[in-house]
Amino acid sequence: MILAGDVGGTKTNLALYRREAGGLLLDRKATYRSREHSGLDAILRDFLKEGTVVGQACIGVAGPVVGGRCRLTNLDWEVDEGSLRRFLGVREAFLVNDLQATASAVPFLPASTLSVIQEGEADPRGNMAVLSAGTGLGEGFLIGSGAGYIPLASEGGHVDFAPRDEREMRLQTFLRARYGRVSVERVLSGTGLHDIHRYLREAESVPEDQDVAAEVDGLDPQQAIVRHGLAGGRGACAETLRIFCSLYGAEAGNLALQYLATGGVYLGGGIAPAILPALLRGEFLASFRDKGRMAGLLSRVPVIVILDPAAPLLGAAEYAAGCGILPRPAHSRY
Repeated sequence: MILAGDVGGTKTNLALYRREAGGLLLDRKATYRSREHSGLDAILRDFLKEGTVVGQACIGVAGPVVGGRCRLTNLDWEVDEGSLRRFLGVREAFLVNDLQATASAVPFLPASTLSVIQEGEADPRGNMAVLSAGTGLGEGFLIGSGAGYIPLASEGGHVDFAPRDEREMRLQTFLRARYGRVSVERVLSGTGLHDIHRYLREAESVPEDQDVAAEVDGLDPQQAIVRHGLAGGRGACAETLRIFCSLYGAEAGNLALQYLATGGVYLGGGIAPAILPALLRGEFLASFRDKGRMAGLLSRVPVIVILDPAAPLLGAAEYAAGCGILPRPAHSRY
């Protein structure tokens, strides 16, 4: 039995997988609200209370893993690989970055769990990259090799936000006044959506229907922005989504160039599936390809949205099963 985990600032997902001849089979899974618990041990204790014997484990965490330890970026938890091994009583227990886990799922995701934004021309041995906007912004990648793929972590979501035009410079100035340093995560995340909307309303005086504005000021502003933004129109919600998709495309293009991701760029996290119609409208791909002399290369890179929210769990289980080396699947999506 393999224990897989995906620990984030909002929720913690856990699952158990069994080894079968055709691969890994999901046995059961559960979701916990992270902030309602004192730490990962308390959640594991509840999930494994039936006395399940675990043979291997891999936990993906939203933060940098250094020396087998991680203090989560958006949650006041510290998770330690050694403690995890002792708690579970196993030798093969791995603590990895959450995007390293998501990237580990990519070679094994069926076509039914994916939505293509750009078909491209995938290099079957090329590197692949993952960009996930949600509570924060995560980046990870897979290095292609003769033996398969090696999943690697990144904290690229925290690099500097680089404005491309006068409007984005004004947005950066607005955010710098509020936060100080402005990372790319400040614009490409759930709170980023809200902050872009604030900028449009406060700095550009973009109009918004009174009822919509009241909803955005409520308990779930991001959901309200997405719902009304997808409806289109000239209001601040629709313009927020247009800006967000353009910024998302630009960063996805940056990632493709940085990792030479000729095998494809995959969009994970909760936001991409939620705004999929907006991602398909044009702003995303225009920014993705707008890389000067590299535009031709970018036009050939597949861009794909991961629709399965359980992908990080599958990736963590595959990472544990292969001890960090992922075999190439016998089938191909292309």
